[in-house]
Amino acid sequence: MPRSGWVKPVSDRRLSDVVSVGLLTRAFPASLVDEVIAECGRREQRSRSLTARVTAYFSIGMALNSQGSYEEVFEQLTDGLSWSSGWSQSWSPPTKSAIFQARSRLGYEPVRE
Repeated sequence: MPRSGWVKPVSDRRLSDVVSVGLLTRAFPASLVDEVIAECGRREQRSRSLTARVTAYFSIGMALNSQGSYEEVFEQLTDGLSWSSGWSQSWSPPTKSAIFQARSRLGYEPVRE
């Protein structure tokens, strides 16, 4: 039962959806993620907009939100990261094809580790 004065949010997204994905960086620090990627031999060969680190966080986010689409999970990831770090730059999300290719390059080994 709603409290007096409570207004239903415009979106069905909950703060916990955004925060849980955004806090991946606290649970899995970037240095740890980079180390695991290097140990698995999945470091980037060239500079890309979807780095191996971002793709690893995205893969973990997909596991946490298996019902979500690529776009929804990326939106949650970037919203959560901006919430946790104060990041406010504009950013255009990658295409489904770019995400698929990045996940293929990363492989399953770093996420498993």
